[in-house]
Amino acid sequence: MSDTPIGLVTGAPGWLGTRLVETLLQGLPDGPTLASRTDRRVRCLVLRGADPAPVEKLGPGVELTLGDLTDPPSIDAFLTEARGATLFHAAGIIHPTRGTRQFNEVNAQGTTRLVDAAKRAGVRRLIYVSSNSPIGTNSHRDEVFDETASYNPYMGYGRSKMIAEQAVLAADGEGGLETVVIRPPWFYGPGQPPRQGLFFTMIKEGRVPIVGSGDNRRSMAFIDNICQALLLCERIPAARGQVYWIADRRPYAMLEVVDTIERVLERDFGIAVAHKRVRLPAFVSDVAWAADKALQSVGLYSPKVHVLSEMSRTISCSIDKAQRELGYDPKVDLEEGMRRSIRWMIERGLAI
Repeated sequence: MSDTPIGLVTGAPGWLGTRLVETLLQGLPDGPTLASRTDRRVRCLVLRGADPAPVEKLGPGVELTLGDLTDPPSIDAFLTEARGATLFHAAGIIHPTRGTRQFNEVNAQGTTRLVDAAKRAGVRRLIYVSSNSPIGTNSHRDEVFDETASYNPYMGYGRSKMIAEQAVLAADGEGGLETVVIRPPWFYGPGQPPRQGLFFTMIKEGRVPIVGSGDNRRSMAFIDNICQALLLCERIPAARGQVYWIADRRPYAMLEVVDTIERVLERDFGIAVAHKRVRLPAFVSDVAWAADKALQSVGLYSPKVHVLSEMSRTISCSIDKAQRELGYDPKVDLEEGMRRSIRWMIERGLAI
């Protein structure tokens, strides 16, 4: 058995989790100090019924434990021989299929259960992938969240991630466990789920909705930028007990996001686009917000209503603390990130 402590990842074979496993094994090309291949083993907690192929194909250094955050025995099996290890916790429910109770079962209770098991197992550091949702949305377009922003969770997902954050941070120092929380907002990049591919299709066909003026700003995070932050959080001693916003270098206006994708589709891939928008008044998001709140109050959830409720809102954050304390240096911007995303889809024959 290798003397290198095992790396532990929840959330694979999901989008971020799989890319994180790959960077743990092979290094991160866009981060010169993080680019080297390693001889470490990586163990993943894989949801029963999920296709493990995306992580299995990464090589013999990957181990799989079937289970989930609602199943304590599988968590204990996942954390076998984990003393001194780093645990990257990226699993969670964003759009539940069985109602809003899944937010609490997986994101809140599941994370609390994982933290307790990590303390018992002697895990050295637990790094939790949270979200912008525990802090909510900005009160106006020019506001920028930093790590001093107060909790103001957005709907059930935001509340569940807030509870998870609090459990992670409260455990710092208990049983020798060190904890770190990162908050990436809307993230994007190769490996994206179908809902992101649909976004490209809607832009190409001129069906993308712009709610309000379209000048509301969104912080976004290319997936490799997030992985860079996670690797730094493992290495930097001073990250212990801290929270970091992790995103691209600057936020983007919604219209800029759409314009950039159109430009990349046409210029780099020769894909014709309609250059049209579906313009909706800002109050449509307010109506969707009220509908979303009403549905969630009785345990129901509609992903389309939820996404529409956020479309006119600004969600903007500062990465100054991560740059200062971690040396975080997001190398990939929106245009290059979207270029890589679209190339990934084309290479796999996925429709745009």
